[in-house]
Amino acid sequence: MTLIPAARPARLRPGSRVAVVSPCGPVPADRLEPGLDILRGWGLDPVPMPHVLDVHRELDYLAGTDEDRARDLRDAWCDPSVDAVICARGGYGAHRMVDLVDWAAVRAAGPKVFVGYSDVTVLHEAFALRTGFATLHGPMTGTETFLKDPRTQESLRATLFDPGTQLTLGLADARALVPGRARGITYGGCVSLLAADLGTPHARRSARGGLLVIEDTTEDPYGLDRILTQLLRAGALDGVAGVACGSWAGCGPYEKVRAVLADRLGALGVPVVEELGFGHGPTGLTIPLGVPAVLDAPADGGRATLTVEVPALL
Repeated sequence: MTLIPAARPARLRPGSRVAVVSPCGPVPADRLEPGLDILRGWGLDPVPMPHVLDVHRELDYLAGTDEDRARDLRDAWCDPSVDAVICARGGYGAHRMVDLVDWAAVRAAGPKVFVGYSDVTVLHEAFALRTGFATLHGPMTGTETFLKDPRTQESLRATLFDPGTQLTLGLADARALVPGRARGITYGGCVSLLAADLGTPHARRSARGGLLVIEDTTEDPYGLDRILTQLLRAGALDGVAGVACGSWAGCGPYEKVRAVLADRLGALGVPVVEELGFGHGPTGLTIPLGVPAVLDAPADGGRATLTVEVPALL
């Protein structure tokens, strides 16, 4: 099956209500409020969901129970007064709650803006495969990058309000790891979460026609090798049109990471871009998922780009 464009939600406007959820790990209270203040400064109306500050009684790496995290996401999505759902942070936990979400109700409610990255990759895949909705791989309100990096903030703000200005994506350092040009539908996220999804009932079965965007954090080079090798052996990258790589924060010296990426991804025979500028790094650009785009990796060493062919939001 070839990837097809997903249904895009409407852009936000001043006064739009934004539900903030914690589907993965707990967000510290002292980080939640500053993030909400940034959204308020954009003219939005952020609404923390009831369990956004929860911490699981025994498993303190979870933001409360799986059932409550799933309920918050469903309730936010199915509330007709809510225009967008933004995650407070990643961490771990989305795999535990994803199958508890009422995806039929979510699909019936229609597309809305959904933003997150890292462990939220599990939910990006669920929205893509179970509802056919486009989502945004972007910063979360309780993360240090969102709170402190103006470029990260502006990339998300512009995407939410004026997505037509955010068609060509990529930091100045983005370069070809494997030169070429490719067109496809964007998908992906944190590469270790994509590998963890393999073998589950609703996992993606094909990459045909897709432009894969990947990044990760705190995975040693041999760990990245294992993750990419697993995806390759499982056939999960068969038919992929191109790969855009983001940041690899805490994954060891970049020359070693780069060698792994070149070895494992170079064998695909498709264009590969490195350091596009999304993920866990000091700047995290907002990348639309589920939209047609062109990956341009110039052979002359010039800046590489990912250009979406339609605005992320209607």
